[in-house]
Amino acid sequence: MKLSRLILILVLIGLLTNFLTAQEKKEETPQYGWKNAMTGGFNASQTSFSNWVAGGENSLAWQLFLNFNFTQDQEKINWVNTGKLNYGHTRVSGQESRKSIDEIKLESVFTYKMGIYVNPFMAATGESQFDAGYKYEAGKPKLQVSKFLDPAFFRESVGIGYEPNKIVKTRLGAALKQTITSDYPVPYADDPKTADVEKVKNEIGAESVTDVNWKISETNLLTSKLELFSNLKGIDQIDVKWDNILTSKISKYFNFNINFLLFYDKDISKKRQIKQAIAVGIAYTFL
Repeated sequence: MKLSRLILILVLIGLLTNFLTAQEKKEETPQYGWKNAMTGGFNASQTSFSNWVAGGENSLAWQLFLNFNFTQDQEKINWVNTGKLNYGHTRVSGQESRKSIDEIKLESVFTYKMGIYVNPFMAATGESQFDAGYKYEAGKPKLQVSKFLDPAFFRESVGIGYEPNKIVKTRLGAALKQTITSDYPVPYADDPKTADVEKVKNEIGAESVTDVNWKISETNLLTSKLELFSNLKGIDQIDVKWDNILTSKISKYFNFNINFLLFYDKDISKKRQIKQAIAVGIAYTFL
């Protein structure tokens, strides 16, 4: 009797072990195919004064945004397509409404998996804007300096990517960069050293892109993207774009965002450019 009980216990243990092992293998099995995500939202702020002794200006600011990520993941390949669309205006009492943010950015990265942390890739990036941009100076009429898809910037690169973990991934490779404009060759595409006015500028060099996607907590997410392009002509010729966004989820549909963007391109301005924004608004996940 004791022997039969022992055999029964061993059989049950064996069955349980096989079941748990099968479950673990099932959980570890990669889920291949398309993985899609899309989030859009609206941020706004408004201030109004009436007989306010301490002073102040009435203001209204709003922003629409849409971010998406479409990823095709297979055993040997990974194809990531991302987009970032932003547009917003600000109006202060006594002034016309002015554009505060305007961005179109699309990126596609194709990676061949070699079964290690370092894998070859091909990438393409395009950037531009939706609306006309103006330069405002006191005592002077506004001067238009850009418009829809003018200027537009494109980069293509091939090289090696490195992804040590789920938070950080970086890539480095040879790259081509095109700057295309129709009405605003200066300062975007024109070469001041030539007599002709160029509307297309081509550059050959190297590109480095580092992405950080760090979920600090259940309600806080830090995303950072550092993009470097060098035409290999000098340290001061390295184009830099460093975009950082800290998102805090207040509730299911409300988010608090802090954005810090540093930009440097000597061809456009010899000084670095900085944009900082804080916003509270509605965010909705479509996919």
